[in-house]
Amino acid sequence: MSLKTELPKIFTVNRVVDEAKGHKSIFLSGALDCKPGQFVMVWIPEVEEKPMAVSEAGPEEFGFCYHTLGPFTQACDKLKPGDKIGIRGPYGNGFSVREHALVVGGGVGMSSVSALIDALKDPLIINGARDKEHLLYLERFKGKNMALCTDDGSFGKKGFATDALREVLSAHPEIRVVYTCGPELMMKKVVDLCNERKIDCEASVERYMKCGFGICGNCLINDRIICTEGPVFSGLRLAEMSEFGQSARLKTGRKVPLSEYYGWRA
Repeated sequence: MSLKTELPKIFTVNRVVDEAKGHKSIFLSGALDCKPGQFVMVWIPEVEEKPMAVSEAGPEEFGFCYHTLGPFTQACDKLKPGDKIGIRGPYGNGFSVREHALVVGGGVGMSSVSALIDALKDPLIINGARDKEHLLYLERFKGKNMALCTDDGSFGKKGFATDALREVLSAHPEIRVVYTCGPELMMKKVVDLCNERKIDCEASVERYMKCGFGICGNCLINDRIICTEGPVFSGLRLAEMSEFGQSARLKTGRKVPLSEYYGWRA
């Protein structure tokens, strides 16, 4: 009987791309067999290991996008072509790929749905951020049917992504599925609206992960382990989870309100 190993595989940084204010993509040389919505555990030697959504996956390189906040992402900022980092995965369940789709991304959550957008056929896209400087992938998805919105009105339409969602759903009755990733309160509104209108919805949920393959239990949401049963869940399943949009666990495992969790994550 062979034992499964969960050791990082070493990859070389191929290029680093500035995507938006405080957001960069790291591209690694080599192929990764990955479904849209899956994630990898990224290990920077002598620093730490963190989960990152795979934002692009091609035959010669793959990448992840991050928002610089704490020590780990600050270490990512120091990476340059030729540096070596470790990758475990991919892990988790990804998105389905269906027609007549609408994708709703908020902030860095756009990176978790970007590979999905690449895989979909002519999806409608809502891309929201706090302001113009923080909007991701304006050039990457240029020419796509993408509605842009900012909280402060500095670019695109003023308002939240959920405001745009209501308008798009009303204008496009052909939509059969909505995919989303972003701030959890945003996703909660997206899920609730889709369930109310009986439209299929899939959301990528974030929690603090230590292992990535279901051993530590730190990423529990209710009785679901996000790293193995998620990170993508259906809207109907999320409606059954009382902790969705309400609470999450810190590194210690203590459950706290989302406001405290996001303050700690920053």
